[in-house]
Amino acid sequence: MMQLTTWLLLLTLPVFSILAPLLGILSARIGRRMIVAYWSLLGLFITLFGVVLLVWNGFPKPELVYGVLSIDGFSAYFTAVFVGITLLIAVASIYYMRENKNLDTYYGLLLLATFGMMLISFSVDLIVLFLAWELMNIPTYVLTGIQKDDPISNEAALKFFILSALSSAIIIYAISLTFGITGTTNIYAVGKALSVAIPKPDPLALLATVLFIAGFGMKVAAVPFHMWIPDAYEGAPITIGAFLAAGTKNGGFAALIRVFAVALIALRLDWSGTFAIIAILTMTLGNVAALMQRSFTRMLAYSSIAQAGYILIGLAALNPLGISGALFHVLNHGVMKTAAFIAAAAVYSRLSTTSLDSYSGLGTRMPITAFTLTISLFALAGVPPLSGFMSKLVLFTAAVDGQLWWLALAGVLNSAFSMAYYGWVVKRMYFDQPPIVERLSEPRLLVGVLVVSTILIIAVGLFPGPVLDYLSQVANYLLPPTAHAP
Repeated sequence: MMQLTTWLLLLTLPVFSILAPLLGILSARIGRRMIVAYWSLLGLFITLFGVVLLVWNGFPKPELVYGVLSIDGFSAYFTAVFVGITLLIAVASIYYMRENKNLDTYYGLLLLATFGMMLISFSVDLIVLFLAWELMNIPTYVLTGIQKDDPISNEAALKFFILSALSSAIIIYAISLTFGITGTTNIYAVGKALSVAIPKPDPLALLATVLFIAGFGMKVAAVPFHMWIPDAYEGAPITIGAFLAAGTKNGGFAALIRVFAVALIALRLDWSGTFAIIAILTMTLGNVAALMQRSFTRMLAYSSIAQAGYILIGLAALNPLGISGALFHVLNHGVMKTAAFIAAAAVYSRLSTTSLDSYSGLGTRMPITAFTLTISLFALAGVPPLSGFMSKLVLFTAAVDGQLWWLALAGVLNSAFSMAYYGWVVKRMYFDQPPIVERLSEPRLLVGVLVVSTILIIAVGLFPGPVLDYLSQVANYLLPPTAHAP
């Protein structure tokens, strides 16, 4: 019999998302459009409460649901990250999306996409994982283009749809090959079948693995599968840009880590070199392209590509410390990038532009927004003692432990290089004069989200111990014993 926490995690968001349009009709009739937003926040809080109950007594014992979903430490962690990020974005959207006529659709799809991300982390069956993947993707197509009158938003949604459809086709092809080789779609059974039945790598297994990297790589923004990212992040509403960068991207990493760490590691292939090369290309291209941007949101898009490269260092190391570091940076990047996008939303709400020129003098015009944005940018660059520094330190240490010192060096150099464009924004905010010296009012709701995000960035950076202890247990739970050998 399923526990209460399992019911809360599996039923809350679907029910709340389905009822959101009905509540939207009711709220429109009584003249209180924001009821649907508060309804969505309630659903997110209930789900987060379910995660707290799950981990209250320590690392949760895995619970298998119908043989295809696993409620375990890995899924609990990702659920907390997904729901926490969506909660921040949902609160910010109360202000930023207040004029949009489709609030019920907006919040309903936001909850549905979040549930899809959760299901990805729960999935231990490849077919269910693919269904969850589509449940995450389809709502985000609509959310990206929800500003119907904006041609840039419509173009971004179309590009996103086409390349995501290609990604889905590649993944389902990889799943079909895996089933043909092993006769099963259960991730743990696939790992066992590959380790027992295939002493030498099968060419089809090799092809399936490459296809999984390509399919998941499109979602996580790994080079060379990153083409859709800049247009989608820039064209979508800024809050949805935050959701794509900090939410659905991490959904891709949940799938990538579960499939590779549990199943495909059994192929006994040295994937370190492959992931290391992809990581270096992703970090370098993302940082170099970000330096050349004149739009802040587009710069954040390329920054997200670079951050994906750092997370891939953990998969290249493929040891417990590497997996812990990758999971840790998933959390930190989610919070840091959410804060940066919400700061962009605050500036856009006052100046109606995302141009970097508009950030000149922001330190005096919008001081709280500028300060919190500075903290998030420094954290993204890896400045100590902020959270981004701690997760990068774990990742680089894991690379050195895995005899990939050159990959760690590439990560350090890229982090140093990224200070060029992060520091440039900070320099504009505090040392450049704005065209018009005028103090701007700061949206209180957005400032509240920024303050909470900043506190999290500082707190996790200063006290990373509890998170790392938990993630160490997750890594030991995921990886087979052979991966623990030095």
